[in-house]
Parts: sequence; structure tokens; C-alpha cells
Amino acid sequence: SLYFVFSLWAGLVGTGLSVLIRLELSMPLSLLKDFQLYNLIVTSHGLIMIFFLVMPMMMGGFGNWLVPLMLIVPDMAFPRMNNISFWVLPSSMFLLFCSMFSEGGFGGGWTLYPPLSSNMMGHSGAAGDFLILSLHIGGASSIMASLNFYSTWGNMRAGCHPFQRVPLFCSSIGVTSFLLILAMPVLAGALTMLLTDRNFNTAFFDPTGLGDPMLFVHLF
Repeated sequence: SLYFVFSLWAGLVGTGLSVLIRLELSMPLSLLKDFQLYNLIVTSHGLIMIFFLVMPMMMGGFGNWLVPLMLIVPDMAFPRMNNISFWVLPSSMFLLFCSMFSEGGFGGGWTLYPPLSSNMMGHSGAAGDFLILSLHIGGASSIMASLNFYSTWGNMRAGCHPFQRVPLFCSSIGVTSFLLILAMPVLAGALTMLLTDRNFNTAFFDPTGLGDPMLFVHLF
């Protein structure tokens, strides 16, 4: 239920940003009179809709309600990890808001591709760092929830539930969890490399230091 409430609230925020995008595009001249503000709105809209509406609702909300019911088990495999995987989401959302309201916000697109997300040509302020930390925490939440779902799906089936008789929804949650467990640490690594590029003088994605911006694209 908490996942549903949080994701619906985040969805309202993202929808408000979407309305601003449509208003800006509904007339020939600029309504916002600020291109950086428009880029910030597009970036924040994309991240909020994916990481704070779709993923918490489809995985966290529907998964927590339906997987135990369909598998005929009293609870998820790791209820306390389930709890913390939700409660780190508001802090992740808070860091995203900190990014939006610090130093003009981050307008480099929701994909965070360098060089738009780098210090040299793009956004050198704290907004990009807030955004990277927000996605780190959101990724940790996804990994914890996915471990929970995968363990529940794999180990807590009732005796009448061999794998071929598990409801398709539970199997889809299990497969999605497995893919998230594989994918999210790679995204976290890419974000960490971007963070060190911005703050610790590394050159993973900086061509002047023999880095490659396309590396971030492949990792992402």
C-alpha cells in the first residue's frame, strides 16, 4: 500500500511536469523563457516517471500484494528488507528534488549522457551530483526488492506449485527481478564512474584523458 501511495504521488508530480512540457510545446514562442528550465523539466519528468512511478508501482505495489497471494504464502521471503527497500525511496526522491532546486537544476537529459553531464561542457554544479546519488539510492532499493521477489518466487512456492504451475504473473516478476539484479549494479558502476569524473579528476568518459563518452552509453 505504501508503494502505491508513493508511486501515485510521484506520478502526480511527473504528470505536472508533463503538463509544463506540453504547454511549452503548444505555442511557437517559448512560454517558460528559459531553455535550461525546459531541459530540467524534461529530465526530471523522465526520471520520476520511470524510477518513482513505474518501478515502485509495477514491482513494489502489485508484486507485494499479488505474489504472496498467488504463491499461497503468508509474506515475502525477507519482510524487513522489503520494508527498507521502500523507505529509501522517499530519500531518493528528496535528493532528486534537491537536484531540481540547486544551481539551476540538472538539464542534461534523463539518460545523463556525457558530455552533457560532465563538468567541462555540461553541468558542473551540485545538481548533477544530487541526481547521481538519488539514482544510486533508487538502484539500491530496486536491488533489494528484486532479491526479495526472486527469493520468494524461487523458494517459497506451496507444495502444489511446481514451477510449471506457478501463475504467470509471479514468473514475470521473478524473471524481471533476475534481470534487475543483473542490470542495476552495472548502472550503479556507470554512475559511480560519472561521479568520480565530476569530482575526483578521473577520465572514464573524458576524451581529453583518453576516456570514451560512448562507454557510458553502453553501460547505461
